Amino acid sequence: MSDRKSKRERKTGYYLLAAPAILLSLSVVLIPAVTTIYASFTEWNGMGEMKWIGLQNFKDILGDPIFITSLKNNFKWTLIFLIVPVTIGMVAAVLLINMKKTKNMFQTFYLIPYILAPSTNAVIWLNIMFSPNAGVIGYLKDLGLNISSPLGNMSSALYGVVGVDIWHYWGFLTVIYLAALRQTPMDQIESARVEGGNAWQIYRYIYLPNIMPTVKLMFVMIVIYSFLSFDYVYLLTGGGPAHATELLSTFAYSTAFSAFKFGRSAAVSVVMGLFGSVAAFCYVWISRKDVAE
Repeated sequence: MSDRKSKRERKTGYYLLAAPAILLSLSVVLIPAVTTIYASFTEWNGMGEMKWIGLQNFKDILGDPIFITSLKNNFKWTLIFLIVPVTIGMVAAVLLINMKKTKNMFQTFYLIPYILAPSTNAVIWLNIMFSPNAGVIGYLKDLGLNISSPLGNMSSALYGVVGVDIWHYWGFLTVIYLAALRQTPMDQIESARVEGGNAWQIYRYIYLPNIMPTVKLMFVMIVIYSFLSFDYVYLLTGGGPAHATELLSTFAYSTAFSAFKFGRSAAVSVVMGLFGSVAAFCYVWISRKDVAE
């Protein structure tokens, strides 16, 4: 009886210690989420009473060509981010893993764009890189090259914004992958070298299997991040030209604060949340499968 009582007391203590964190999560995550889901089924201008209209908001956004464009752009954005910065970050991390003295210096340099505020990065690119008058684009035009800012062209604007965001993000991925590579047991690496394994074989059969949990986690985080991307689009193009760079996040923002259709904006937010939830569920399912094996 005393053992059972002590176990109950320990469990009660654990619950009491976890209670503040649980209450905080409920207040800042669960309650706003439930409110947003409820608002997505209402007609609401942000003030006053919410009028229940069922699935009408979802029908409206599915019939809105701007929403369809935003959804397509989000898929493009996600696909690019799952390929380009992941590849750059992984290659850079593999190159850095064998460096001794300059490793920390390079990590610091790579993290500078990531720790700068998005507004600062946007100003740098708008005035130093993309400016047709004083930036790199302007300099190339002075040399006689027929070139213009990618942000002013509907066919290239999205890729211009993606490029800026990749420049800001790939250094962070490099540091994450490098930290994972450092956790690889040295005895496995030495054994592979003794067996005559080359650099590619060591990476393929030793490093990669050891860092695969980190790779999977970052894939999920990139998917979630991609569907939440807002700052660089808003700062560089505002979703233009002609909605060419519109994402679900910017579409939800303009729907709420320009058109004052908060119910419809909430419906867009719910769609965004569904994609992130699917990515998180896939990660949990894959992780449980790996543990079972």
